[in-house]
This record gives sequence, C-alpha cells and structure tokens, in this order.
Amino acid sequence: MIKAIITDIEGTTSSLSFVKDSLFPYARAHIGEFLRENATNETVQKLLADVNVDVGIELNLEQAITQLIQWIDDDKKITPLKSLQGLIWKSGYQRGELTGHLYADAIRNLQMWKAEGFDLYVYSSGSVYAQKLLFSYTEVGDLTPLFSGYFDTHIGGKQDSSSYENIVAHIGLPAEQLLFLSDIEAELNAAQTAGLQTIWLMRDDAPQAEASHWQVCDFDAIELERFGYE
Repeated sequence: MIKAIITDIEGTTSSLSFVKDSLFPYARAHIGEFLRENATNETVQKLLADVNVDVGIELNLEQAITQLIQWIDDDKKITPLKSLQGLIWKSGYQRGELTGHLYADAIRNLQMWKAEGFDLYVYSSGSVYAQKLLFSYTEVGDLTPLFSGYFDTHIGGKQDSSSYENIVAHIGLPAEQLLFLSDIEAELNAAQTAGLQTIWLMRDDAPQAEASHWQVCDFDAIELERFGYE
C-alpha cells in the first residue's frame, strides 16, 4: 500500500539538459566571482573549510576556486560543491536569469498525487537548498508546497541502500509503503534493497528487458493502483 512517493530530479522530474546545459554552466561561470565577493560570509567560510577536509590540505581562496571548478568539470557529487552551487543558483533565479525546468507530466501528476493525499518527497544529489530553489522558481510558479521533505547527500549516497534506510526512518513509514522514482538503475537497486517500491523513468531511453523495476516513459504512465493505495 503506497502512502508516500519520493522522486529524483535529474532525468525524472527535470531534464538532464537543464541541469547540465543551464545550471552547471551558470555555477561554473559565477563561482569565482561569488566566492571572492562572499569570502567573509560565515556559511561560505564553513563550506570552504569542508572543501579543505575533502581534499585533505589547506587551500587558499584561489586554489579552492580552481578545485571547485575542476569538480564541476568532473561532475563530482561532493557536498560542499553542491551547497555552493545552490547559493549561486539562488542569485540566478532571483535575477530572472534562471527558471526551474520541470516536465509538464511531472507537474501534473505530482499535483494530482498531493491532492489525493500522498506525501511527496525529493531525493537528489543536488543540495536540499538547490532542490527548493528549482521547485520555487518554475515556469508555473512555486511548487514547494507540494512536498513534505527533501533529502540530499547529507543522508547518504544515492546508490547506497543505507541511504534509503535512513530515509525510511526519517519518514516513519514502512519501507514497502514508499515508492521511489528515478532514471538511474543503480539508485533503484539500492532503494529496492532497502525495501522500497520502485519505478524506472526511461523518458527517451529504450526499455531494459532484464530490469527488476517497472519501467515507464513518463509520469502519465504511472499507475499507482499496481501497488495498491488508499
């Protein structure tokens, strides 16, 4: 009996191209300027200290900027980088230089599921802060009221089953009552190992015959009756 739905973002609710072609380049282009202008900010200083912990040496500001740009180029899922990207994107959204992209089918079904009484959550490698920004500044307005909570890599890596166990504990429902939506098989495997129900969003990809997850082309193809719900 499904009672709550957890959704990924990239390739699931939002296009990969928006993240890779809009958000990441925007952060890369502005990260040096942002850090130089905000180097004395307490939050930024804490994140720069976390960068030092991750690399294992003390970096000066310019070295930290170089390291962060390298992580962006390498598409690293490193927590202080994700947090800094969120701060930079906030400025872009507020200036009207960015608008959060969401698939129309995702918006439509998330709104319907919320109206039907499902609790909705987000789990993405992007920071919780960045997640909230994306859903706050969409083409149809602020969608954050749809969600009961957000999870990022602070709760664990998305391909680790223990992360989903942590999410189950946080939500407080039995694992089998939670449905996880993602476009990445390894993430779905980890969620399934933790006892969650899973759906694989294929979008433009061809179905995988050997997969152990129900595969759909978009949110409109999801039939929650397959899992049973009240």
